[in-house]
Amino acid sequence: MSTTGPATDLDQVVLPAIPPVHLLSGQVSALQVTDRLHRGTQIVGRFETTGLAGFKVAAQGRPLRVQMSLSADELSVSGWHLGETQPPPPPLPRFVQIRSQGRLRQCVLLRGRKAHAQVAFDLTAEEIPDDGLICVEALDITEGDGICDEVRQAVDGKIMPDGVAGLRIDKIVFEEPPAVDFDPDLLDGARAELSSLVSSGGLANLNRQGPRVMRSGFFVVNPVLRDTFGSSGRIILRLGSRADSGAGPTVVWRKVNSELRWLRHATRRMMGAAAPSVSRILSITGGAMDAPRQSVNGNTADLELDAPAQSPYLVVMAPRDGAVPTLELAISQP
Repeated sequence: MSTTGPATDLDQVVLPAIPPVHLLSGQVSALQVTDRLHRGTQIVGRFETTGLAGFKVAAQGRPLRVQMSLSADELSVSGWHLGETQPPPPPLPRFVQIRSQGRLRQCVLLRGRKAHAQVAFDLTAEEIPDDGLICVEALDITEGDGICDEVRQAVDGKIMPDGVAGLRIDKIVFEEPPAVDFDPDLLDGARAELSSLVSSGGLANLNRQGPRVMRSGFFVVNPVLRDTFGSSGRIILRLGSRADSGAGPTVVWRKVNSELRWLRHATRRMMGAAAPSVSRILSITGGAMDAPRQSVNGNTADLELDAPAQSPYLVVMAPRDGAVPTLELAISQP
């Protein structure tokens, strides 16, 4: 056995990821650190619970853009890694915070068993250490420091416990931020969620377009990539509503209840009174914000927000019997 300095022939060579790179598997040397993350072969990995993934990336003193695809499936339950079987969880959303290099970047809501969410953020050159280790953490909103108690109280009993359990990292991308980003003025509800600006439960179909139904009773507005849609100035979210087709105790009552909800909602629409309402807005790290700026026009309401910079916003909807809110459009203004 020969040696060269402190290394030996038996030392494993760690090959960093060289941007731009799309990592689709956990079986790569660039994934250097895992904490309660099980490496995958066709996905990067799956979390047991709140955990961390650390990637060695050859940033070479440059800023980097990080984009992640997250999802939940039938294995996304507490204790999945121990082979435990549990009854299906209640239809409550997961509320997960994504941190990197010790800072909160974005939050995602995932609702259902086939929900996908996108996360995107930039790291400055100063945030990336000389060894190129980039750490990404997924934490339940009830865990960790820096989250406002008001936020945790607002969602108490309305979110799934242990929201990170079984959460998948399907893909992670590291690349240099482009000099100029394509910046539209308007996105429909589904595209606004796909861009990571809004998170209201995740998309089952990433190709979906049009309004986004928001059944959780609240949604998140995230800080987004520099020079992209919603990154500066103001954001206007146009909210609508549709009849709630919630289930009843039997098939007959389910149908009757659904028809009654539809009739109530149709009556409100005929009278131009079907617009939803926002009850309050909370900064995830700072708590209560000023009263929501909202204007009603017939059956829609426009919610005006300053573009989030350092902290996501939690937007809490006022309950409306027989109806669920929808995100119709997101409009970006300078």
